[in-house]
Formats: sequence, C-alpha cells, structure tokens
Amino acid sequence: MLTETLKLLFNRDLNKLKVEIESYQNESQIWVIDKNISNSAGNLCLHLIGNINTYIGTELGKTGYVRNRPLEFSLKDIPRSELISKIDETILVVNNTLDSLTESDLQAIYPQIVFEKEMTTEFFLVHLSTHLAYHLGQINYHRRLI
Repeated sequence: MLTETLKLLFNRDLNKLKVEIESYQNESQIWVIDKNISNSAGNLCLHLIGNINTYIGTELGKTGYVRNRPLEFSLKDIPRSELISKIDETILVVNNTLDSLTESDLQAIYPQIVFEKEMTTEFFLVHLSTHLAYHLGQINYHRRLI
C-alpha cells in the first residue's frame, strides 16, 4: 500500500532534515540569511514541521496541533536541540497517522481545500512528501552556501 512507501520517504527525509540541522558547524548559521536568500534553514525547518503537523497530524491524525504559519518564518534562534526534538515528534506523528490510514482513506477526498480544488488524500500526501524534499534541498544548499 502507498502508506508504506510514504512512511519510508517521510522518515528518510525527516531524518535527513535532522542531519542537515546537526551539520551546521556553528548553530547560529542555521538562522543566517544572505543576499537574495529570504528564508534561513531554521525557518524552513519550522515551516516543514508546521506543514506536516497541520496537514498530516491535525487533518488526518486528529492530533489537535494548532499551526501558526507566520511564526514559522519570523521566529529566530530556536536552539538546534529544540528543532531536532520537534522533527522527532513530527516523525512520530507521520508514522502513527499513516499507520492508521486505510486504502479507502487514501482514495477519499482530503478534508480541506488546499489548492482551490478537491483532491484525494493520496494525491495530497504525495504532494507533502515532494514539498518536504524540495525544502530539504534548499536547506542543504543553504548549509553549503553559508
């Protein structure tokens, strides 16, 4: 079933996100923006945590997570250890939620209109995985650039 593939991808990329955040030699560099880079690795990390906890945790897993999207891009200097802890919590949410989904859940219409039209839960979960990979690549590039 697709959920097993998605679990592998989310776990791979969220664990890689932890490696990227841990790989900054100087913790303060996580929050650096320079020239035309508008988002720091720290803010992209917070964004990914908020995004996944909202769309997988709250909507599908009924976790009760409440997102504050503007803070994902405005908070600064969150300790690296706290970011890592939030990623670990997100991994648990993803695994618990995906383990609970059935094939009919995947084929159902996702409970929220996100892209101005209905889509299946399956489609949106694939989108969320690619969204994670996209920003993970930006974080990797940010780390190497800074």
